[in-house]
Amino acid sequence: MANPDEQNTPTPESAADAMAAEAIAAANAAAEMTIEEKLAAAEAQVAELTAQLKDQTLRSLAEQDNLRKRHSQEIANARDYAARDFAFSVLAVKDTLEMVLKDDKSTTEQLKMGVDMTLKNLASAFERAKVKEVKAEGAKFDPNVHQAMSQIESDQPSGTVLQVFQKGYMIGDRCLRPAMVAVATATKGDGAAPLAQA
Repeated sequence: MANPDEQNTPTPESAADAMAAEAIAAANAAAEMTIEEKLAAAEAQVAELTAQLKDQTLRSLAEQDNLRKRHSQEIANARDYAARDFAFSVLAVKDTLEMVLKDDKSTTEQLKMGVDMTLKNLASAFERAKVKEVKAEGAKFDPNVHQAMSQIESDQPSGTVLQVFQKGYMIGDRCLRPAMVAVATATKGDGAAPLAQA
């Protein structure tokens, strides 16, 4: 007859099988939980990255808008300041003219000196504002800075500026006002075509 204690005692093989089955079940359960946890963690990470990207995008757009506004303000300030600077330079010209007109006892020579001083003040203001006279008389005709008012037959090379009716001016590298000029044209019989009017 078999011992009852021996019947309840598991054999080493059956105990190992049971432990292996439990380990496999635990591993399967852990694997399933890990996938769900990984999915939840991935979704949380995507949400966090999306929020960060949205925040960075909004900050970048705000910075660009602020930069654009600041740039526009700086341009407006530079334009206003340039006009004020030139206006301040011209105030000396106005002061000199008013002094000359106020003094009714001035001689012709004194008036001439006042006008000369005014012209010097104006030339100084132009120089500070980078306003320069257009080179005209004796120069080759340039339609960008000269305006031909008439043509004169001459032994000078055709297209040479012979006479200036009104001075032209440049501001920086742009023409503020073209010089009104008379231009040389070939004498009759030379066969050269006359210069077209600007």
